[in-house]
Amino acid sequence: MLHRTCIVLISLLSSFSPVCGAMLNFTLPGAHPSPELVAQEVHRRVNASISRRRSLEISQKDQSTGCFTGNPIDDCWKCDPDWANNRQRLADCAIGFGQYAMGGKNGEYYIVTDSSDDDAVTPKPGTLRYAVIQTEPLWIVFPSNMLIKLSQELIFNSYKTLDGRGANVHIVGGGCITLQYVSNVIIHNVHIHHCVESGNTNVRSSPTHFGYRTKSDGDGISIFGSKDIWIDHCSLSHCKDGLIDAVMGSTGITISNNFFSHHNEVMLLGHSDDYLPDSGMQVTIAFNHFGEKLVQRMPRCRRGYIHVVNNDFTQWEMYAIGGSGNPTINSQGNRYTAPTNRNAKEVTKRVETEEGEWKGWNWRSEGDVMVNGAFFVASGQGVEVKYEKAYSVEPKSAELIQQLTWHSGVLGVGGRDNNVGMWSRGPNDAEIGSATPTKMPLSMLIAFSCFVCLYTMPITSML
Repeated sequence: MLHRTCIVLISLLSSFSPVCGAMLNFTLPGAHPSPELVAQEVHRRVNASISRRRSLEISQKDQSTGCFTGNPIDDCWKCDPDWANNRQRLADCAIGFGQYAMGGKNGEYYIVTDSSDDDAVTPKPGTLRYAVIQTEPLWIVFPSNMLIKLSQELIFNSYKTLDGRGANVHIVGGGCITLQYVSNVIIHNVHIHHCVESGNTNVRSSPTHFGYRTKSDGDGISIFGSKDIWIDHCSLSHCKDGLIDAVMGSTGITISNNFFSHHNEVMLLGHSDDYLPDSGMQVTIAFNHFGEKLVQRMPRCRRGYIHVVNNDFTQWEMYAIGGSGNPTINSQGNRYTAPTNRNAKEVTKRVETEEGEWKGWNWRSEGDVMVNGAFFVASGQGVEVKYEKAYSVEPKSAELIQQLTWHSGVLGVGGRDNNVGMWSRGPNDAEIGSATPTKMPLSMLIAFSCFVCLYTMPITSML
């Protein structure tokens, strides 16, 4: 068996037994038996986190030392001063429909030491592609800043965590990320941008299988027939097709704390109006910032149950939330800032559907803040009540949105408040060089973690 120089053993094999059992019993995605309870759980955890912050503010004389932000995901792990040595704590911090995503929890650490991606069929040990195709759970980390220019789509296996904390990691090029018929994947704190079409060639998807792949769409992240997926604190922009697409019966997904910008069709949830398995799709979209130069689909929903909670939408060009095929859209506690274009003030859009058909769809707005003339056209029972309530929220709710989404996107090194330099130009720029990874002896993992912790904590506290 090929010696894996980049894997650091951190737990006994016996700790894998629950995960292995789950892998052997992997079934097709299915709906959560009570989606309303999941939505209520999101609210409970948000309220608990905000209460902790307020209690802390009262009890502390020096407000500058407070850690809690009111964001339940960040408060779960960032307040640990030793988080870099307890990275897998992150897997316990998800909320919403994707809260059961384990990622590589209880697995080994894999350190990416090689930023190249020259061979999609026989990837080299040390590369990111070599890590994501493995069958066992892995927690993938980066010892240095990296620009990874993919030659083809990066096909993940189940039980993987991509953890970019402590480094400035950019993924660009062909594909980019494909989650197809897998489960339990966490993607955290990486830049994903300038993804282009690729394919019509062989690509490896596991240590024992590679196959011919037709032309890909050029999505930033493509979720296809997968479940228990969590995408958190990523910055996504400038892709050929969608930034995130979830189709073909995918479910159990949380998309949180991300920063989206510079794109047309941002997010697609559901394959088609006629694809019945997407009726069970459940997606939570929470604490994201939909930023500058976005046009539409934040998201665009086909069937399914979509919970849109505590996001900041700023000046879309066409619309923010759209759909067809009778999806259920539960919009709660968001801030919608309309563009100056008087013809694009409406938050919602029923795509290619007559009013006689969509007026019975369950689209509701509760506690949303409407700015600059934005308005949400609700439907289903209590249309007028929901519409008026959305417009009557006090301004302090908008202040809370600022607090909850302040750190959206990549944290620390390479965060959106910092200049990303040459990487902002895209993968085809001649001036972009290949990032050179730093080789790390396995004995230095603990020292590396301590360095990352000390280096990133001051940066994140200033964002």
